Amino acid sequence: MAGRRRVKVFFDGGCRPNPGPIEAAVVIRGTIHLFDDLGHGDNADAEWLALIRALELAQAQALPSFELIGDALDVIRRANRALQDGAHTSGHAARFVALATVTPPLRVRWLRREQNLAGIALAARHPRG
Repeated sequence: MAGRRRVKVFFDGGCRPNPGPIEAAVVIRGTIHLFDDLGHGDNADAEWLALIRALELAQAQALPSFELIGDALDVIRRANRALQDGAHTSGHAARFVALATVTPPLRVRWLRREQNLAGIALAARHPRG
């Protein structure tokens, strides 16, 4: 539909320490969603789980047109590859592709860490002092 803009869904994940307990943040339309119950793993696991949570939230909100935006370039490249060739995926990528068959994102894209609203939300939880 003309005039309908795609919604930007920001995601970020991390561990403190790495490896360690996984946390993630997703920001949709200015609302911050924080997750602390994502298990134990490394930063790559955390980024994948944040991406999956972002997709799940976008779908739960029935967003008709959305893009997933994060700062983990390797995960974003792998997610885009998995969307193109889902038959050869496993682990987190396979879960992401399975969810994306329901309502896929328009795209998964990278932006710098300091521009990632979800990363800013996670960093605010752990002020340096």
